[in-house]
Amino acid sequence: MTIKVAINGYGTIGKRVAYAVSRQDDMKLAGVVKHSPDFEARMAVERGFDVYVSDSERIIKFEKAGIKVKGTKEDLFGKADVVVDATPEGIAEENKKKIYAPKKLNAIFEGGEEHSIAGTSFVAQANYAEALGQKYIRCVSCNTTGVVRILNALDKSFKVKRANVFLARRATDPHEIKKGPINAIVPDPVHVPSHHGPDAQTILKDMKISTMAIKVPTTLMHLHAFNVQVDKKVHAKDVIDALKQTPRVLLLHSEDGIHSTAGVTEYARELGRYRNDLYENAVWEDSIATDGNDIYLYQAIHQEADVVPENIDAIRAMFQLEKDAMKSIRKTDKSLGIKTP
Repeated sequence: MTIKVAINGYGTIGKRVAYAVSRQDDMKLAGVVKHSPDFEARMAVERGFDVYVSDSERIIKFEKAGIKVKGTKEDLFGKADVVVDATPEGIAEENKKKIYAPKKLNAIFEGGEEHSIAGTSFVAQANYAEALGQKYIRCVSCNTTGVVRILNALDKSFKVKRANVFLARRATDPHEIKKGPINAIVPDPVHVPSHHGPDAQTILKDMKISTMAIKVPTTLMHLHAFNVQVDKKVHAKDVIDALKQTPRVLLLHSEDGIHSTAGVTEYARELGRYRNDLYENAVWEDSIATDGNDIYLYQAIHQEADVVPENIDAIRAMFQLEKDAMKSIRKTDKSLGIKTP
């Protein structure tokens, strides 16, 4: 069985999911929807992707720009089994109401939308079984994905009693020029907890999670600081061993010259992956410390990439192409060059 996947929105996430879909042997990229006739649309055509536009008036604009299109999004959705909605935040709800639901079209949504849009929020290693056969699935945000991966792993090994996570968030993505801050550190949001804790609890439903977040003037990655209280006294070596067995967690070390998110970014470039993407949580192994029942660690999250493999696993769970979470994770990871324990 091969699932035909449409990508609605070919931006930061959409173009990465499109690439990942094209690497699967149980999925086929039906096409991508672009709004503007820009270099991303031109490159999509050059990569052999079928490009569709939001409405018929756009066809003329694309043709004037010399970009060949296959039709409108309505044409594409008629060929697809599922659409990955990677449109800007807030648009997906309207798409679901006016397009996907009337067409009885399955849909994957991204973390900028509320949990209620799908009713099932998703991180593969934590709740794959819950997503089996669901018509709508929401892949949570890059930050929430990173938080859930770590807390789920620690919970499985040591039983988490409470988690406190501090997030230093990148101001925007590298290509953006209209967002900030430029010369400030912003409590984002000012109130506590930030939305990341409640969002993580849509997946880790019984876990006590508190989060605080600030926005800082960088575009490279997010940085998370964890203080996790577990059920029993634990040693750093036990935590390291547990994380080494966790999918999509990469242990790095400052002694190798990786002292910052810039160092992690450079490491990702050296991996030689497409777009230099780092799909894994990058945990500093030498940051892992314990004090009785408390665990401490730092990690970096590549905001452009960590949700990409989750989208692939969500599609596989939705259509029950694979009912076992680890089998799906291994299949996805192999296709993207991720080493799975």
